[in-house]
Amino acid sequence: MPEARLDDSGSGLAPASEGWFVVNVRDAEWSTSENGAKRPSGSECAFESRKVEFPQFGIRLHVLEPGEPNGLYHSESEQEAFLVLSGECTLLVEGEERLLRPWDFFHSPAGTEHIFVGAGEGLSVILMAGGRSEDWHVLYPLSELAARYGASAEEETSDPDQAYVGFEPSRRKRPSYWDRLPWA
Repeated sequence: MPEARLDDSGSGLAPASEGWFVVNVRDAEWSTSENGAKRPSGSECAFESRKVEFPQFGIRLHVLEPGEPNGLYHSESEQEAFLVLSGECTLLVEGEERLLRPWDFFHSPAGTEHIFVGAGEGLSVILMAGGRSEDWHVLYPLSELAARYGASAEEETSDPDQAYVGFEPSRRKRPSYWDRLPWA
């Protein structure tokens, strides 16, 4: 297997060809939706690129400010796993709320409704991983609980484009709070 070529998109390094690679989180490509963009998602490092996606397994770091959801409340057809690395966040899961702190782990079997919302006084950093398959699908249910956090779709749908209609896409750039992150 050859080593992948890493290119700098202006917001960090991302794979530009297939193959193995090593990249430090400080140097990797980041996306953000901060600065008033109407999109619940925070900032993330996906370790992938638009040119090269991991076909079987997704992994990313997600950073949330207090009160900021990492997306819309949903369930997926693949299992996922989450580990809080720093800060606090609120897990909305199956209509319940759970406060998570550093080193709390959440296993999400396929079909589990969930989303995270930043909590506490500072940034929260979450390691997110999940399986991928060709028949992957998602459901965005209506949720009164998630709506209180700005994290519910306006109508139930299995179409991500419909769920996020009216929201701006994340932009490839490092967040303004970059120098406050644990690895800065």
